[in-house]
Amino acid sequence: MKRSEINKAVRTARDVLKKHHFNLPPFADYFPEQWRLAEGEWGRIRLNGLGWDVTDFGGDDFPAFGTVLFTLRNGNHKHIEHGTPYAEKVIVLLPGQRLPLHFHYSKTEDIINRGGGILVMELYNAMPDETVDRESEVHVYCDAVERTVSPGEIFELHPGESITLTPRMYHRFWAGEKGGVLICGEVSSVNDDMTDNYFAEPVKRFADIEEDEPAGYVLCNEYA
Repeated sequence: MKRSEINKAVRTARDVLKKHHFNLPPFADYFPEQWRLAEGEWGRIRLNGLGWDVTDFGGDDFPAFGTVLFTLRNGNHKHIEHGTPYAEKVIVLLPGQRLPLHFHYSKTEDIINRGGGILVMELYNAMPDETVDRESEVHVYCDAVERTVSPGEIFELHPGESITLTPRMYHRFWAGEKGGVLICGEVSSVNDDMTDNYFAEPVKRFADIEEDEPAGYVLCNEYA
């Protein structure tokens, strides 16, 4: 993924969030030089992976397969005292843009349509060997109401609606092509992108970056 593409994606996300009156904390606009000069007071941001996250999952087709995320708050399993016991993200998806099919070993998360477009969802159970169960029904809660869906059934969540995804529940979601740019909220237990994700597709969680222009923002996996 080119750095110019990342810079553009973050600017687009900022514009969409501003349009919908979703305000981010001040460090969302810190420049790379500010991060380089920062002292210990920003250590908790770095330790818990807060901030911008732009990825094409190694697919080199960001408009179709990728996303922009911003982690607002998070904890850390190794340093419990340096964070919160929960995580919150905002996810911006272009029309038709999707995330890969995956589950989490321990994280429970609510995915919320915060507005701008239609959230399209697809679910499966995981087999004991972690393969996709394409036979059994999936029992899930949408806005605290139990719902049963067939494996791979496509359904929509409209602005204000949400779904609770539990551990080992395969999920894939995307922004409906007929809607606008989608803003998703994620509220979950502590997020750990290094050990808690299992992908059914061959992907990379973080993009390989081609530095074709200076970075306008520092991504959450670049603090080191």
